[in-house]
Amino acid sequence: MKKNTLFVILMQTFFFSGFAQVSIIPKPVNMVMADGGQSLTINAKTPVTVAEAALQSSADFLNDYLVQYYGFLLKSRVEKSGAVGVHLSIKKDGNQTSGSYSLSVDKKGVRIRGNDAAGVFYGVQTLIQLLPSAKSTSLSVPFVTVNDAPRFSYRGMHLDVARHFFPVSFVKKYIDYLALHKFNYFHWHLTDDQGWRIEIKKYPKLTQVGGYRNGTVIGHFPGTGNDNKRYGGFYTQEEVKEIVNYAAKRYITVVPEIEMPGHASAAIAAYPELSCFPNESTKFPPKTVWAGDTTRKHVQQTWGVFEDVFVPTEKTFAFLQDVIDEVVNLFPSKYIHIGGDECPKDNWKRSEFCQQLMKEKGLKDEHELQSYFIQRMEKYINNKGRTIIGWDEILEGGLAPNAMVMSWRGEEGGIAAAKQSHYVIMTPGSHVYFDHSQVKQDDSLTIGGYTTVRKVYSYEPVPRQLSAAESKYVMGAQANVWSEYMEYPSKVEYQVFPRMSALSEVLWSPKQTRDWNDFEPRLREQLKRYDLWKAHYGPVVTEM
Repeated sequence: MKKNTLFVILMQTFFFSGFAQVSIIPKPVNMVMADGGQSLTINAKTPVTVAEAALQSSADFLNDYLVQYYGFLLKSRVEKSGAVGVHLSIKKDGNQTSGSYSLSVDKKGVRIRGNDAAGVFYGVQTLIQLLPSAKSTSLSVPFVTVNDAPRFSYRGMHLDVARHFFPVSFVKKYIDYLALHKFNYFHWHLTDDQGWRIEIKKYPKLTQVGGYRNGTVIGHFPGTGNDNKRYGGFYTQEEVKEIVNYAAKRYITVVPEIEMPGHASAAIAAYPELSCFPNESTKFPPKTVWAGDTTRKHVQQTWGVFEDVFVPTEKTFAFLQDVIDEVVNLFPSKYIHIGGDECPKDNWKRSEFCQQLMKEKGLKDEHELQSYFIQRMEKYINNKGRTIIGWDEILEGGLAPNAMVMSWRGEEGGIAAAKQSHYVIMTPGSHVYFDHSQVKQDDSLTIGGYTTVRKVYSYEPVPRQLSAAESKYVMGAQANVWSEYMEYPSKVEYQVFPRMSALSEVLWSPKQTRDWNDFEPRLREQLKRYDLWKAHYGPVVTEM
C-alpha cells in the first residue's frame, strides 16, 4: 500500500513539474493531456476570432487579462478563421447545461465551443489557467482537450460594503476574481446599521446622513476606543449601473441586498419616523466608546445587533416600496435580497402600534409580525417580476410563499425550506464565512471563528437529510464576506484567498471527483497566479 502511495506521489510530482501550468481550478469534468508534451505558442501575433458578436466580451476579457498580466494582446476579429489562433464559438447541445463548454489545444490553435455564451466565457477562464503563471510575451500552452460543465446553477460570492466601504475600482476587481473562478452571482450587501451605500433619489438623506458615521470602534467588539473619524461613502446610481454592466459582461448577476426589517439603523438615522420610537436616541453597547453627539438617531459606530428596527407602518412600507422601485430599475437580477436576519423584537413588543397591529391581523407573536412584514414586501417585489431571497430567519413565523432561503445559521434552515419545496442557497457559517480566521493564531484582526481552506473544500452543499427530490431545491452555495474587520481591499483579498479557490471547485466540479490530495498541488500552483495578480492571500492550512 505504501509503495502504491509513493508511486502516485511521484507521478503527481512529475506531472506538475513537467506541466506546472496545467493546474485548473475548479477541476474540469474531463481533461485529457496529449502525449509527448507538445504545446502551442501564443503571442502578440496570435489572432482571436469570434464566430458571432455576442462572444466579443469573452475575447475582450482574454485580451484585458493578457495586457494586464503579460503586456500584450491578441488581434481581435469578428469572423470565422482558419488561421492558427484562439477561436470562440457556440455549438448548442440540448443535452448540455448552461455554461458547459469544450476546449481543445493542438497545432491548429485553441478552439473553445460553448453550449451558450456563458460556456464560452468559462472556457476562456480555463484557457487563462493553461497559461504560464510567470510573465512572458510568448506563452506556451500545452495540447489538451477539456469537456466541462458546472454542477450548480448558483455559485456565489458576497461582499459587505456597509461596515466598510470599498471603491468602484475594487468592486470591479472583486468581480474579476469571481469571473476567474467561474462564479456567476455577486451578492452585494448595500445597507446595514453602519451605513447605507446606494443612492436612492427619492430619499437623498439615506446617503447624505445614512451613508456616514461619526466614528468607528478600534479593535475587537466592543472596542478599546473610537477613531473619532467621520467615515462613509456610497455608490451613485450611475456607478451602480456601471458595476452591474461590468459584471454582466463577465456573466455574473449582481444580487442587491436591502436589509429589512432589522439592521436598519442607518436608514432610521436618515428618517427617524421609520422607527417604532422616533424620538428616542440611538442606543449603543455600554462598553463602546461613542464619537460625537449621543442624542437623536445616528448611524451605528460599532458591530452587532441593535434594537432599532423598522416599524411596520404604512409609511414604512411606502418608503421601502419606493426604494425597491429604484433598486429594480438598477438591477436586472431576478432576485432581490431583503435580509430578514437578526431582527430583535424588543421594540415591537413595547410598541403600542405593533401590538395593536398584531391584534388586527390575528398574529400570535412578533415572529408572525416579521413574517407579515416579509410577506408584504414579497408580494410587492413579486409584482415587479422579481423573487425575494432572505436569510433563514424568514422561516420564523411562516415562510413567504415564493421566497428563496439563504441558510447561514447552519444547514437547518435550508433543509426546512427545501422540504417545503422552496429553493435554497447554502451559506453556513461553519464552512463558508470568509470573515473567520484561516489560522489559529492569526496576526490579523478577524471576527473570530476558524475556517481553513481545507474545511471549505470539504463542504458538501446538498445535505444528506434531503431526498433526491428535495435535493433539487438546493441551487448551490455562497461564501459570505462580512467586513467589520476588513477596512482595506488588501484585507478582503487576504480573507477570501485561497478559500475562494476551494469553494469554486466545490460548486463547479462533480462531487465524486473532489479529492484534497489532488486539489492541494493545484492550489499551490494557484498561489503563483495570485502572485501574478499581485493579490494578497492567506496560508494554505491543510488541517480541517
